[in-house]
Amino acid sequence: MVKIVGIAGSLRSNSYTQLALQIAAQRLEALGAEVEIIDLRQWQLPFCNGGKEYTEYPDVERLRETVRNADGLVLATPEYHGGVSGVLKNALDLMSFDQLSDKVTGLISVLGGQSNSNALNELRLIVRWVHGWVIPEQIAIGQAYGAFSPEGKLLDEKLSQRFDQFAQSLIDNTRKLRGVN
Repeated sequence: MVKIVGIAGSLRSNSYTQLALQIAAQRLEALGAEVEIIDLRQWQLPFCNGGKEYTEYPDVERLRETVRNADGLVLATPEYHGGVSGVLKNALDLMSFDQLSDKVTGLISVLGGQSNSNALNELRLIVRWVHGWVIPEQIAIGQAYGAFSPEGKLLDEKLSQRFDQFAQSLIDNTRKLRGVN
């Protein structure tokens, strides 16, 4: 079984980024994947100082171990000032090649304005740098305030189809690149 870990780089309550990650997780689970969401709002992580040990922060080792044991990742970020959120970048910085190499990764960005690929491109560079594999399908949700119903459902059928394609690609590529069933 494919094991996927999702991480959203938003600390806001009622976060559209968290909502998008949940939708991706549901689509992945529907395809038979085991999905675990790391909710950074509930973890105690320090600012990365470049060190290897963070003994006073047991959640750092928990983060590393959870990601190390995954076959693939979904990284979801709000786009702040044209880039990845500091929260997600910090979580990634607390890890290394030991956790991130060879992970098949899907990327999601959520914006208040017009959809673009700035944060997605930045995440693609980060994942490539640590020898991960990013699937070609990616999701950018512009004007997120109008993309979801009050119940958290996607309003746009084409966007919903993109989530299906995204999930299928992540599963298929993880099976190919990681050799899991």
